[in-house]
Amino acid sequence: MNTLRASSPGPIGVFDSGYGGLTILHQMRSLLPQYDYLYLGDNARAPYGPRSFDVVYRFTREAVMKLFSMGCHLVILACNTASAKALRTLQQNDLPNIDPGRRVLGVIRPTAEAVPPLTASRHVGILATEGTIRSNSYELEIAHQAPDVVVTGQACPLWAAIVEANEADSEGADYFVSRRIKELLGRDPDIDTLVLACTHYPLLINTIKKHVPEGIRIVSQGEYVAESLADYLMRHPDMETRITKGGTCHYLTTENPDRFKECARIFLNEPVSVENVTLG
Repeated sequence: MNTLRASSPGPIGVFDSGYGGLTILHQMRSLLPQYDYLYLGDNARAPYGPRSFDVVYRFTREAVMKLFSMGCHLVILACNTASAKALRTLQQNDLPNIDPGRRVLGVIRPTAEAVPPLTASRHVGILATEGTIRSNSYELEIAHQAPDVVVTGQACPLWAAIVEANEADSEGADYFVSRRIKELLGRDPDIDTLVLACTHYPLLINTIKKHVPEGIRIVSQGEYVAESLADYLMRHPDMETRITKGGTCHYLTTENPDRFKECARIFLNEPVSVENVTLG
C-alpha cells in the first residue's frame, strides 16, 4: 500500500502535460485569488494526446504523486487528455490506497455539465486532441447529463503545437483551423455549440471565430472549471480548510525552465519564475 503521511495545509495542485493548463489556472486565480497554487507542467513528455491510455495514466500518476509530496491535498488535472485517460483510475484505484482524504478532479465533467443548457439545437461539437476524442469521454459525460444531446467529436492535430510555437494568428493556423472546423460542421451541420476541449485552444479563439458561422456558440473551459472548483470547495469545507491562503502561485516543469518561461508568457502575458523537477 502506497500511503502518504497526513500533512499540514498546502496549495491547490494544478497539472497539465504542457502549457495549456495555464489557461485554466488563470481562470481559477481570477475567481479564487485567495488560495495558493502549485502548477506542474510535464513539458518534457508532452504532448499526451497521441499516447496510449496506459502511458498517460502512468505519467499522470507520477505528476499527481509529486504534487501530493509537495503538500497538495487537492489536485486539478487541467488537461483534457489526462482527465479522459487517467482520472477515473486514479480516483477509483489509487486514491483509496494513497490517501483517502486527498482528491483529484478533472476538467471534463465541469465542461459537460455546462454544455446542455447552452445548446438550442441539441447538437454539440467537440474540438480536442486525438486522445480525448478517442476516449469518447465527452460523449459519455454529456450523455449522462443530457441523453438527448447529439455529440460529434473532431480531432485537431497540430493545434496545440501551433499555439506553443506562438503561431496562433499565422496563415498556417488559419489553414489548419479552417480545415478541422469544416470537417466537423460537414459531419453535423446542426451543431450550434462548439466546445474547445483542449486547454490550448482558447489562444486560437480569434482564428476559430473567423471560421465558425454566425450563431454558433464557442465554449472555453476555464470559467466553468473555475466555477466548479469554487462550488466544490463550498460543498467540501473539510477540503477547503486544507488549502493555504496566501494568494501565491509557483510553477514547476519537467522541461528547461527557460523554455517554460518563454511559453508561459504566451499563455499568461506575464513573467513567471519556475523550478525544474523530475518525475518517475
